Amino acid sequence: MSDRIFNDTRNLKKLVREAEALADESMLAFAKLKQAMLAARQNPAVGVDAGQKALMRLTQAEQQAMAMSTSLLRVHDELSKVAHVYAAEDTGAPTVIEPSAIEERTPVPA
Repeated sequence: MSDRIFNDTRNLKKLVREAEALADESMLAFAKLKQAMLAARQNPAVGVDAGQKALMRLTQAEQQAMAMSTSLLRVHDELSKVAHVYAAEDTGAPTVIEPSAIEERTPVPA
């Protein structure tokens, strides 16, 4: 394998993992935010319907983040297929992604 293909492969691996980690971080941030919103709403001085619209919008954002994460997983899968052709000599472990993890699904209406 040429040095350029090796360097490109290594860089793409790094960047895909970085993008996937950022997607995960956003989902963790949404989860923390939701937890804080629900805890605040449990205050007896706050109405039970306080922030309901915000919670609904946060749930939409979470669904969009999950869709983005799944799309990134699809990108990873496609790049793995390309690497199999162009970087077959790479000694790294190949990425195995179960088809059920990246199957196309009908989006949930917002």
